[in-house]
Amino acid sequence: MRTVFSLLFLGAAMLLWTGVEAGDKKKEGKAVTLKGMITCGKCDLNVDKACATVIVVKKDKNDVVYYFDSASHKKYHDDICTAGKKGQVTGVVSKEGKKNIITVKELKYE
Repeated sequence: MRTVFSLLFLGAAMLLWTGVEAGDKKKEGKAVTLKGMITCGKCDLNVDKACATVIVVKKDKNDVVYYFDSASHKKYHDDICTAGKKGQVTGVVSKEGKKNIITVKELKYE
């Protein structure tokens, strides 16, 4: 009898755990499109110690900086390191500490 209850408890725990995992996946952000200046946080903006690909977006008369995730940074950085370009980025935005991070799905230069 103890074995049956233990198995039932274990089964219920597994169902709850997989439900939580599925819930976390649903919480992933929706893709957004940001328009602004795509540039280097070090070479152009002078706000970083190392090169960082960013997009600067005007929001309520303020500049908001979104950092590209590491894979996107490697892919697009050579295009903008010494001279920024206007463009738009579509991707999923998240936060790492105080930094806004965008995982780029699509990038278009104007």
